[in-house]
Amino acid sequence: MLPSRSGLVCVLQFASSAHCAAAGLAPTPVLLPRHDSSYSSCKVVPGTPRWPSPQEWARFNESLAGRLLQPSPPGAVCHPGQATYDPAKCPTVRAAWSTYEFHQADPISMDWNQWANDSCLPQEGAPCSGQGYPVFVVNATEARHVQLGAQFAKKHNIRLVVKSSGHDFVGRSSAPNSLSIWTHHLKDIKTHDSFHPSRCKVTIEGSAVTVGAGTQMWDLYSALDPLNQTVVGGGGKTVSVGGYVTGAGHGLLSSWYGLAADQVLEMEVVTPNGDIVIANECQNQDLFWAMRGGGGSTFGVATSITMKTFPTPKLEHLVVGIATPNISETRAIFDMVAYMVSNLPSMGDQGLSGYSFFFPAYPNPFDNSNTTVGGFLMSAVLKDSSPEVMRQLWAPVLAHVSTTWPGLFQTYYVPRSYPSFLAWYSENFDSSQAGLDVYMGSRLLDRAALTGNLTRNADAFARFADGLGGTAYLVSGKGVRNARPRGGGNAVLPAWRKAYVHATSGLEIPPLDPAAALAARKKVKERVAALKAIAPDMGAYMNEANFEEPNFQHEFWGSNYKRLLRIKRTVDPDDVLWCQPCVGNERWQQVGDRLCRVGGGKQ
Repeated sequence: MLPSRSGLVCVLQFASSAHCAAAGLAPTPVLLPRHDSSYSSCKVVPGTPRWPSPQEWARFNESLAGRLLQPSPPGAVCHPGQATYDPAKCPTVRAAWSTYEFHQADPISMDWNQWANDSCLPQEGAPCSGQGYPVFVVNATEARHVQLGAQFAKKHNIRLVVKSSGHDFVGRSSAPNSLSIWTHHLKDIKTHDSFHPSRCKVTIEGSAVTVGAGTQMWDLYSALDPLNQTVVGGGGKTVSVGGYVTGAGHGLLSSWYGLAADQVLEMEVVTPNGDIVIANECQNQDLFWAMRGGGGSTFGVATSITMKTFPTPKLEHLVVGIATPNISETRAIFDMVAYMVSNLPSMGDQGLSGYSFFFPAYPNPFDNSNTTVGGFLMSAVLKDSSPEVMRQLWAPVLAHVSTTWPGLFQTYYVPRSYPSFLAWYSENFDSSQAGLDVYMGSRLLDRAALTGNLTRNADAFARFADGLGGTAYLVSGKGVRNARPRGGGNAVLPAWRKAYVHATSGLEIPPLDPAAALAARKKVKERVAALKAIAPDMGAYMNEANFEEPNFQHEFWGSNYKRLLRIKRTVDPDDVLWCQPCVGNERWQQVGDRLCRVGGGKQ
């Protein structure tokens, strides 16, 4: 039985849901004297003089009509001595902990444990405290609530974070001693036959949709499907529009239409100063440019987004696998992988999109033989095509494998047709596990890197896989290269415009194990370095990358960084929003569980 794309990703632990963090590294509180001279150079924390009083928090809650939350860690129900301890509920929480749905429904829980510093896992014997989580949460259901949250954080010098679904790949959506704005319930959906951006003289022809930033992909795809429409969106059901779009956003349709950020026509944004503004090609143009690819939790909080929709395509789908049980033939396996991946640019130019995986040793995904195989597998898609066109596209590639490595590899070929994008998505969405500690690294690869010296590439992919496996997602190419974002461009990393493949590799580690965390972080850097060697002039997709990426400013934004930094300093001069790794974060550093200015003074 063939696995789904998401099932294979889950087991191999290197899908887009595998993300890096300081797993198991418990924060060390920094006990500054109550009147220490360096106090003003740090964000305030509970127990220090300038932390708002209970009365101030109460007045803030009144202004929000009771929407201020002070939630307990979701795992606390499993820990005696915690206020929410409930042995009857604990088994349910433990069973649901591995699902995205559990974490997206909780105001502070994250899909990956390390972002809450493993501080309250629902397992026996684990430590439990609220130390890794925000202290208070604004449960925002309209832009006004976001505005009040930003104003309160700025006034009191409180660290501010933003969470929607918790599907944050680099840990920007949670922080200790912080106030969190939970945008999860901003879920309005309104469709347009054409769209007139505010204060513009132009009407943009073609269908569009305006959605709340907390709208999740399954809900959006499902709402548009009866209208025979869809959008460029993410592969996970619970991924929400706001953080996905602001980071650029790739998906199955990107190879044909461009990135999600390329489809945005207008945004409603709450700035760090607490202003509610409309950003489009006619007003707040710098903010409009930066919010499309410059990263979430940085320039402001998106509360609604208007983006283009497209007629839902019929999809011709193929699961193709090339594998051998002779896993000792590592050289041949990765020679074959390098050859297969070298074909992705030309196949992409012919309309192919999809997700490929390579593995040196993996439980056989093609049958129930309990054997181990090494090889290559791809979930490949053509739009508005036919089984015959798909067969013709793959025939010469598979023939080359058979001729070059006679008798070594078996080929598995399972075609299927779907009447719409939603029909495909309902069976192929990302269903890999949450509730883990995982480190991830990634690299964008262009045609030159993929089709260059294949012997060199085989070595690079073997090091990138590191005995486990890696991905080569065909989610760029002509569609991204030819995209024409409104307003003359956006902040998306320029390397995306010549990329074809987004490659990822990750490592799961046990929680509460600092030594394993340090070792994994080192390994991830070594893996990514192998692909940097063959694609030195590219970069990484910031939403799915190593959070410790060296020179992340260049790797995530390239030549756009200078302009992004200038916009950041303009819209957020006081650094109300700060995250790692994000634009303009150089002036601050985490010291224990506090956020303090570098050098201790104002800059």
